[in-house]
Amino acid sequence: MIRDYPFRFPSPAPVFKRLASMALCALLGWNHAASAQPMDGKPVVAVLQPNPVPFSESLLHSLKLPPGFEISVFAQGLGNVRWLQVAANGDVYASRRAQGEVLLLRDTDGDGVADVQTTVARIGRVHGLLLHDNKLFMVSDRALDVAEVQSDGTLSKPRRLLADLPEGGNHPRRTLGMGPDGWLYLSVGSTCNNCLEANPEHATLLRLRPDGSQREIFARGLRNTMGFGWQPKTGQLYGFDHGSDMRGDDQPPEELNAIVQGKHYGWPWCLGARVPDPVQPQDPPGTSKQAFCPSTQAPAATYTAHSAPIGFVFYTGTQFPKNYQGDGFVAMRGSWNRSRPSGYRVLRVRFGADGKPIGMQDFVTGWLLDTQPPTQFGRIAGLAVAQDGSLLIAEDQNGVIYRVRYTGR
Repeated sequence: MIRDYPFRFPSPAPVFKRLASMALCALLGWNHAASAQPMDGKPVVAVLQPNPVPFSESLLHSLKLPPGFEISVFAQGLGNVRWLQVAANGDVYASRRAQGEVLLLRDTDGDGVADVQTTVARIGRVHGLLLHDNKLFMVSDRALDVAEVQSDGTLSKPRRLLADLPEGGNHPRRTLGMGPDGWLYLSVGSTCNNCLEANPEHATLLRLRPDGSQREIFARGLRNTMGFGWQPKTGQLYGFDHGSDMRGDDQPPEELNAIVQGKHYGWPWCLGARVPDPVQPQDPPGTSKQAFCPSTQAPAATYTAHSAPIGFVFYTGTQFPKNYQGDGFVAMRGSWNRSRPSGYRVLRVRFGADGKPIGMQDFVTGWLLDTQPPTQFGRIAGLAVAQDGSLLIAEDQNGVIYRVRYTGR
């Protein structure tokens, strides 16, 4: 059964409303993500990472999707496959960060399975990919490279545009996007869980020209916004940000943000709906957490803590039912510091007629297995819409790229 999650608009609630909401969610079996600080200010931290198990065809059949959708394997045995980009001719480019490679995957006979696999670039710790104007941009921890896409899908020798991106620390996996304004957007995560960064470019979304020039900070206070994109109807930029760890099971929620130039999104001083972080011992320069947090941008929506959003893509294909067009998909990689695991699924983020988010629901679940102790066979990462309108899902633990298509059956 595919279930809608209670949609939480970002306004702090009194204690009795929060408790009532939690009780109702428990009664209905919904996941609940609180949006305020722990009531006693002392979170109870659990460390529980489900044990990994190998992929198998029998486990593939245990994945659950909405009626009319089917899931299959596009490619497997790929190792640490992370980010995906799809060319106009259907070629799929995939980064393998641990191997330092970019792969070209091609389905030559149209059966939904890649039968060509070629390494087209070797760049240490390559992660984020972006196809634009017949070029493939590739970003690693500290560097941004670009290469021309040749007529056979291979790449020219990569040319380095930047070599001085901020150091990685805890969040070295950079990602890229091309805005409708023609600027290149580059996500730089924080170096830490909850520190005051010395480099102002950490915990930001950067913006620069495609030739690497005019680099600037577009938005701040984003701890690790790896997945982001522009809503097709409105052109508004949205991204899913990771909340801090070690705050207990339900703090802080993961945030879907409408990202606006020049705005601050709270980290490391504020949680969720602009609530001062009780675990953060330091105040913002020249002010207090209590004074600063109300001036930050509240999330457009929140989701269960520690689910770890990675890939985020808007659906622009025509294969899925019409009401999916303009909706978002987010890959929830899965928790490691929660007493009951969260994530390990792909969510659909529904957007209304006005192009604003109105709810979230499960789209693909089942990578987390109902065992004791908990086990899982998928840490999902990148997402992409294929040429035929199917959804591709990269899973970097077992090295599988899944393909979700709509058949109506």
